Amino acid sequence: MRAKDVLGRNGEQAAADYLETEGFRILARNWRCADGEIDIVAVDRLTFVVCEVKTRSSNRYGTPLESVSQPKRGRLRRLALRWLAAYGVHFDEVRVDVVGVTREPAGGFTIEHVRGVG
Repeated sequence: MRAKDVLGRNGEQAAADYLETEGFRILARNWRCADGEIDIVAVDRLTFVVCEVKTRSSNRYGTPLESVSQPKRGRLRRLALRWLAAYGVHFDEVRVDVVGVTREPAGGFTIEHVRGVG
């Protein structure tokens, strides 16, 4: 497995662990359909949340959060609705979050979580 893939997988696990400590209930990870993929599907109290996780080894080329464009946020919102339809679930509130994960030189991760980006 490529180093970039390992970093991404480890970053996504760190993001899922963080969300759980914040009280989120993880429903699915890496959910795919014909239109794309949702990294993390979760519930935050009574709100349905899809999370895009971006992991970087440094901020040399910008922060992980900066790499999630407006079109990507719109696609995530559409994917959230596809997931809800696929599972026949209804929530009054649907939210798109981004979790930016940056590997620290000592080996840990710094996590930034932005709620409601799309």
